Amino acid sequence: MDLYQALIAPFVEFGFLRRALVGCLALAVAAPVLGVFLTLRRMSLTAEVLGHAILPGIAGAYWVAGLSAAAMWTGGLVAGLAVALGAGALARATESREDSTLTALYLLALAAGVAMISASGGSGDLQALLFGSVLGVDDAALLLMAVASTVTLVGLAFAWRPLALECFDPGFARGAGARGGAWHMLFLALVVLNVLAAFQALGTLMAVGLMMLPAIAARHWARSLAGMAYAAVAVAVSSSVAGLLLSYHADLPTGPAIVLTAGAVWCGSLLAGPVDGVLGRAWRRRHLAG
Repeated sequence: MDLYQALIAPFVEFGFLRRALVGCLALAVAAPVLGVFLTLRRMSLTAEVLGHAILPGIAGAYWVAGLSAAAMWTGGLVAGLAVALGAGALARATESREDSTLTALYLLALAAGVAMISASGGSGDLQALLFGSVLGVDDAALLLMAVASTVTLVGLAFAWRPLALECFDPGFARGAGARGGAWHMLFLALVVLNVLAAFQALGTLMAVGLMMLPAIAARHWARSLAGMAYAAVAVAVSSSVAGLLLSYHADLPTGPAIVLTAGAVWCGSLLAGPVDGVLGRAWRRRHLAG
């Protein structure tokens, strides 16, 4: 097999792979930037929580309209926002920690979603919902991914400074009246939107992977916030292309293939990245000891 057959021919010959590629690239330019902010705010697991929180909404929409992209998006968005915003409201009303309230709601949502999908039967449809399928990325899903990416980039353009300020100096942000609560809710809504955008190609169990793994890898390639955002997008784009090719050639589910590829990049970054990479730190210790 030559390089053309391995790397280019699958996208030339199959329309569903081209749609999946365009959709994943749309997600890759926006979702990893949110992942960078989640990492800096020590909220990495929040994305995973919200990724499972959309499940009952998707399951309910599946009951009503089958594998309709618009219906599942609407149901998932309602469920995700209900958990994200409900956790904040309950935490303020009861003076409890937001993370504990979010965990409680997420567990209930996850259990309800799994029960609803299992009750509907159809193991093939269940596998597509949980692990993703390139066949699920039709024109409607592609349009919704593009809309989600556009909304996210516009939202980040307005929220960049307040979010950055909260990451690095939350005390000053509060003193300056930065309205952190409102920006936090907007940020969580964007996270829900991007997790929801990814689920048809990656599945609900893997949708967070394209958001978080590139962001975690990016900290080993840059020290500035902008540098980490650029690096995260680069990792996500390369992982999307390589993961789709791996999925096609090895006959693997799309979501796990892309996430495994991003995980491999993270392992390489952890080992050899110029910022706090294992090999670099070992070399500096050896140099100083000598």
